[in-house]
Amino acid sequence: MALPPHSPRKLSHTRTVVYSGFEREDGLWDIEAALTDVKTYPFIIPSQGPKLAGAPIHGLSIRLTVDDQLKIHDVLTDMAHTPHPECDQAPTGMHRLIGCTLGAGWRRTIDAHIGGVEGCTHLREMLFNMATAAFQTIPHAIQFRKEQAGIPEETPTTPPHFVGKCKTWALDGAVVQRHYPMFFQKPNEN
Repeated sequence: MALPPHSPRKLSHTRTVVYSGFEREDGLWDIEAALTDVKTYPFIIPSQGPKLAGAPIHGLSIRLTVDDQLKIHDVLTDMAHTPHPECDQAPTGMHRLIGCTLGAGWRRTIDAHIGGVEGCTHLREMLFNMATAAFQTIPHAIQFRKEQAGIPEETPTTPPHFVGKCKTWALDGAVVQRHYPMFFQKPNEN
């Protein structure tokens, strides 16, 4: 399903964010995020000077090193492109996330450790979705590894974390009925 045709327009700004998950040889995982902002026209940042069209305004990267339980072991940040020299101070508190876990309450954890003026809005935005990238990376890779080793899949005793969290994975929905029938709940008929 495509978006409907748009009105006549021209591109003004592009934000690109890429998330990647890597299995390390030491048994840990690297979850990385890279964000780039560019404009299609030249402009001036007050007190900083001109920016050329297509030149990155933001070029930010984060690497979280986590274990199988999504506990953070290390945090690295790079701010190759920023609009203000003071932005370089923003990642100084990122180490406070070491020992935290990507999971329930992740956004509150981020805000508690590097919220407000303790961090950078854009780095926090990247961190929010790094949990999702970790969930897409780690459990699937572990399951694939078990399948390759011939280890049978265990029947879960509790619903996976994503069940009941979106329309598709509703407890009374067809997807849960197909994939996790043990947790399926018949819809209420009113």
